[in-house]
Amino acid sequence: MSIEQTLEQNKSFIRNHFEEFVNRKNSAVAYQNFAPDFLDHDEPYGESVGPEPAKQMMERVYLKYPDLHVTVEDILAEGDKVVVRNLWRGTDSSTGKKIEFKGFVLWRLADGKIAERWATITSPTEIDEVSLSREG
Repeated sequence: MSIEQTLEQNKSFIRNHFEEFVNRKNSAVAYQNFAPDFLDHDEPYGESVGPEPAKQMMERVYLKYPDLHVTVEDILAEGDKVVVRNLWRGTDSSTGKKIEFKGFVLWRLADGKIAERWATITSPTEIDEVSLSREG
């Protein structure tokens, strides 16, 4: 297997992770995709270890933004790392307002699992239906 194939496989793994974990709201995929000692450097409540904190965090997010959807805008891979620039959109269940935020996530993979995560995201901002319809 060439290095290029491995990099493409790593990018595909991360794309599929976002699709399953966020867009399909399958929190249980955390047990499949994250290493048992997965280290999240930027979990909102502080560093966390293992798949369970990530699973619980996403379940809270599913409640807050029931229609949350992430779009991978760019994805790059080098060595054992994959970086993603993404756009998140959803509706805040407590206000009914549409929101969006953007982020960069750096993932480190080991033995076919996600071993570490670093992330930077913007604060959610309200968006209106008019600007959304212009994009489509």
